[in-house]
Amino acid sequence: MAVSAPLRPRPEPTASAGRRLLRTVPARGPRRLDSAGPLAYLLLAAVTAASVFPLYWSFVVASHDDNSVLAGTTPPLVPGGHLIENIQRVFELSAFWQALGNSFLVAGTTAVSNVLLSSLAGFAFAKLRFRGRNALLVCVVVTVMVPTQLGVIPLYILVTDLGMYGKLSALIVPALVSAVGVFWMRQAVEENIPDELVEAARVDGAGLLRTYWHVVVPGVRTTATVLGMFTFMFAWNDYFWPLIALPPENGTVQIALNQLAAGYYTDYTLMLAGVVVSALPVLVAFTVLARRIVSGVMAGAVKG
Repeated sequence: MAVSAPLRPRPEPTASAGRRLLRTVPARGPRRLDSAGPLAYLLLAAVTAASVFPLYWSFVVASHDDNSVLAGTTPPLVPGGHLIENIQRVFELSAFWQALGNSFLVAGTTAVSNVLLSSLAGFAFAKLRFRGRNALLVCVVVTVMVPTQLGVIPLYILVTDLGMYGKLSALIVPALVSAVGVFWMRQAVEENIPDELVEAARVDGAGLLRTYWHVVVPGVRTTATVLGMFTFMFAWNDYFWPLIALPPENGTVQIALNQLAAGYYTDYTLMLAGVVVSALPVLVAFTVLARRIVSGVMAGAVKG
């Protein structure tokens, strides 16, 4: 009967042996998500160019005279030297200063009121316990599904009965708060403000308004900035309801642009000069608030 050889203990791995093993095994870790290849940069450049080109084209046409735009077979792609002249014509041939002031008043007021009222309602729906809370929230969300055109006739009758037709209040009062803003701020308060923080404020003797101002507002400031920017942009670009509720001589920027394009002959350089002027406030506001807007939009994407 054969006798098996005694088992020898396996040698302990040394540090040098471990380093040699690591050099022989290829690294197969997860690919970094922040590394983008040439194809990604090419796609981003194409999307950026497609987004910026309409504004650039408006600027190019606005900087030429009408003859140079319509006479040649090839449209101009380089800015000309008539931009200031065309902008002066815009303000001379239409009440554009008044239209700008009306749009600033309407858009600014609705943006501030939406941020304030929507954050208050969002705080109530997220942190306060009262009877019928869920049913009221469902009613608010359901109103988002109703098309705007469906409520124009009842809104027109109500505005007329209240004596607001032809006044800027006809645009401001119906847009003081929105269902989208309430739901958005409710989600922001729910995700960013812990219940323990609200309870601690109550234990310290803070009332509801003081808790809202000192606890809720600092926590949802970024989201509120995004809501205010979007509300300002939508109110600034709104055309349908101002066309119905306001007379042409007391309209907003979009009504003034429509008047520039009206008639048997359309002066495209004049009209697009007005477009450039009307787009500047939104571009400036977005540039100033770009960091907060991007961080606010991305905040919901990075939460689990």
